[in-house]
Amino acid sequence: MKLQNIKEITATILIQSGLHIGGSRDEIKIGGIDNPVIKNPLTNEPYIPGSSLKGKIRSLIEWQTGTMTSDGKPSDITKNNNQVVKQIVKLFGNGSTIGDDRLAVEIGPTRVSFNDCLLLNKDELLERNALTEEKIEVTINRLTGSVGGGGPRHMERVPAGAKFYFSVTLLEFEGDNNLEAILALGMKLLELTNLGGNGSRGYGKIEFSDIKGLSSNFLKNSRLKEYEELKKLAGI
Repeated sequence: MKLQNIKEITATILIQSGLHIGGSRDEIKIGGIDNPVIKNPLTNEPYIPGSSLKGKIRSLIEWQTGTMTSDGKPSDITKNNNQVVKQIVKLFGNGSTIGDDRLAVEIGPTRVSFNDCLLLNKDELLERNALTEEKIEVTINRLTGSVGGGGPRHMERVPAGAKFYFSVTLLEFEGDNNLEAILALGMKLLELTNLGGNGSRGYGKIEFSDIKGLSSNFLKNSRLKEYEELKKLAGI
């Protein structure tokens, strides 16, 4: 197995609707935020963890290919050794669970590494209002249309218009096929669904723009091509 190339793929993530990726609370205050977003403890700026991106993109690819497991855990090459799972495991990883040395050597190291995405337009957001917004949610009684129990909930979100720097590295080994195409499809699936929590309530719509380092086969005007075209290129 020979490493032929290392690609750095970068982009800007534009937040199109309020994003909530949960963080921790140091203390609980009356009337305060119930569900804060994750922030850099040194700068107090929100960021997007690379682990959140990797986990969501991988799960979307597994749903797309019909390889999502019944227990919701990542596809395991030791339990389902077909070609599609092999591609997914090469791209996103499974090495620590492979007991077969021959298979582990065939799969090799995880190809894609996701970096944390840092905020790009802090000054612009502060000029408009703040780095985050508070959304108050209540439970509505569906029969009466009035406010029911279980609220209000104070949700912290990164506001629409925030921009983050997206960066991944992709290892390309001799014999790898379609892995970059699968990654591009996963990014498109993320655009079409949502990132973070509460997506069914309109949270977490994002778009990749100014994409660099990804093959031009997958791009149009520095943005991802349409879903059907990327699905065909990925061969899944």
